[in-house]
Amino acid sequence: MSVLNTLRRLVRRHFGFSRTETNGFALLLLLLLALLAAPALLRPVLPRYNPAADRRQLEQVAAELTAARPTEATPRRYPARRPTYARVARIPLAPFDPNAVDETGWQARGLPRFLAKRLVKYRTTIGGFRAKEQIRKAYGLDDTTYQRLAPYLLLPEQLPPSEKKAYASRYPERSTQPFAAEGSAASQAGKFPRKPRHLQPFDLNAADTTQLMQIRGIGRRLSARVVEYRERLGGFISLDQAAEIYSLRDAPDLVDSLRKYTFVTPNYQPQPLNLNEGEFDEICQHPYLGKRLARVVVAYRQQHGRFRQPADLRQIRVLDDATYQKLLPYLRF
Repeated sequence: MSVLNTLRRLVRRHFGFSRTETNGFALLLLLLLALLAAPALLRPVLPRYNPAADRRQLEQVAAELTAARPTEATPRRYPARRPTYARVARIPLAPFDPNAVDETGWQARGLPRFLAKRLVKYRTTIGGFRAKEQIRKAYGLDDTTYQRLAPYLLLPEQLPPSEKKAYASRYPERSTQPFAAEGSAASQAGKFPRKPRHLQPFDLNAADTTQLMQIRGIGRRLSARVVEYRERLGGFISLDQAAEIYSLRDAPDLVDSLRKYTFVTPNYQPQPLNLNEGEFDEICQHPYLGKRLARVVVAYRQQHGRFRQPADLRQIRVLDDATYQKLLPYLRF
């Protein structure tokens, strides 16, 4: 008790606690010490681990897995892997006759198996190699490999003139550029008709796909999309509407070409959009409405009656001002 009294006096003197506060602090300290000591006092004594039982269980599982392993007589669940081909030993290059070399011989001289097989088949097809240029034309044989083998081929460089013409007609020269650049003259020659350089402007609302295709950069598909959009729209009232077409939204150069070579006649009256009589399937085809706005227009018409003037559409809250202004030239009541 003397120690506890001494502790109380020290706490009161240092912290300025009252007698009640000092007693509470001492009680809290005793509780903390009891909580710290409780795990050691209350922890049960753990039994000593004996691994013998676990070892026996593991041995039993291993025996069951060994018994379930498929034997040679058991059919395989998955097909066997493809056999791997033995590697062919490389031999030093020396003069050789390519007509007397088989597939293994080509591989021994550094060619992959598929290319060696292709050369043997190519030799059989043409009836034997008679010049180095025939080997050079083999599909898949790169120039580096050919230049490495060429000094050792016991063949003349070129075919005799009498055989060269017949061979060239049957096996044309392999192009060094297998794919011509898109838009180049070589790839486009004879494929599409040349477009006129000096094109007179024409009416965009009266043009067909053939006229539109005369504009540089506009092909068959794009011209069809322009005509299809014009029919859905009811006619263009401005050349700026061409930029609304899906394929022209990100092609300002093609829009400029349309503005340069086409025009819209002044005071052109587009085909009217009948909102009072048109069904949903007809109204939703208009590019400025779509299915969402067409559904709202039909529902509003059924609830409030026919539209009498364009301003009645302003009662539809989902119709924004920009769409309303674009629709105005096509509305007739």
